[in-house]
Amino acid sequence: MNLDKRYIAIEGVVGVGKTSLAELLAEAMNGELVLENSDGNPFLENFYENIPRYGFQTQVFFLLSRYQQQRQVCQQNLFKACAICDYIFARDRIFAALNLAEEELKLYEEIYSLLDTKLVKPDLVVYLQASVKTLKKRVRLRNRSVERSMTDDYLEKLCEAFNHFFFHYSESPLLVVNTDEIDFVSNPGDLGQLAEKIKYHKAGKEYFVPISVSM
Repeated sequence: MNLDKRYIAIEGVVGVGKTSLAELLAEAMNGELVLENSDGNPFLENFYENIPRYGFQTQVFFLLSRYQQQRQVCQQNLFKACAICDYIFARDRIFAALNLAEEELKLYEEIYSLLDTKLVKPDLVVYLQASVKTLKKRVRLRNRSVERSMTDDYLEKLCEAFNHFFFHYSESPLLVVNTDEIDFVSNPGDLGQLAEKIKYHKAGKEYFVPISVSM
């Protein structure tokens, strides 16, 4: 699959399938795969158990590690057709606004603004959207240890925060995909129609509600 987009970012709430889609697209497009290292955050497990205490440490660690990764996108492998990333740098601001106290957020935003100006923006952002019911099911199925302490209330707030953020997002062309009725991991037909939609998206913001297909 050939694309005129050199840098594509896949986004979405935990459990929606953004990493799976990034891996599938990178393989199909001979792309350089860039994955966030959430498991490498030493504060994350404690964060889900006590957000007020561990929120700031968790967010700053993510911010700095994601910045280092995003800088590498600028030095893309010349033997790869494009870079496929499973997050955007601005993702961390969603969590920071949700998890940090007022004074912590002010300090965080100062650090963020210094780093953001040094990074390139994606040619396309694909926001994978799903209902809270679907997200709960997918989080339970993958059964990751650091997510076992995540409450339903927190997941609902996170879903609302992501939807609000991407409703106002304008930094890059945006494709919003409702994934409630598709399974692009197990169904090649679903993956194919989504890949085609990504391929031909040109500019601006577009909403896509695919219907599962069989092959």
